[in-house]
Amino acid sequence: MKSIAEMSGEELAGLVCQALQDAGVTVTLTGGACVAIWSQGKYVSEDPDFIEEGPVPRRKIRDVLKILDFREAGRHFVHAASRFFVEFPTGPLMVGNQRIDRVFERDTIAGRLRLLSPTDCVKDRLAAFFHWNDRQSLEQALLVAQTQDVDLDDIRRRSKSEGNETKFSVFEQRL
Repeated sequence: MKSIAEMSGEELAGLVCQALQDAGVTVTLTGGACVAIWSQGKYVSEDPDFIEEGPVPRRKIRDVLKILDFREAGRHFVHAASRFFVEFPTGPLMVGNQRIDRVFERDTIAGRLRLLSPTDCVKDRLAAFFHWNDRQSLEQALLVAQTQDVDLDDIRRRSKSEGNETKFSVFEQRL
């Protein structure tokens, strides 16, 4: 296996996800790190965000990551040999007001990675655009939708159900 210093963001995320899973903690990768993966590197993120399933004591995460030589630095975990820093935003795993029940899994050289599907990744980025007018998130949603097969009808339905038809049309026109 590669050293942590040589790992890509996806590989490092796979390592962290697998180590936590082995310790009985289920996490799912979200946010910009998903965009980086699903856009095939057209977007770069150096902060993998994981959402935990169920209440998990911070101490348990700290203990697992310590074995991998990560140290806690405020709300992040950092590794001396890596440019990536890991964060665990508060759950549950949601996109907008929708709970995510199914996630995508893919194998990396460092372990199995659980992450949002391409469609849910687009919905996640659009939620930031819809609620905070975050144009960078719109650009990220476009990168994923232009690179991956996504369920545009599902994204449209979700956008409409949340009252975001006008902003969805901006996304759809740009797509």
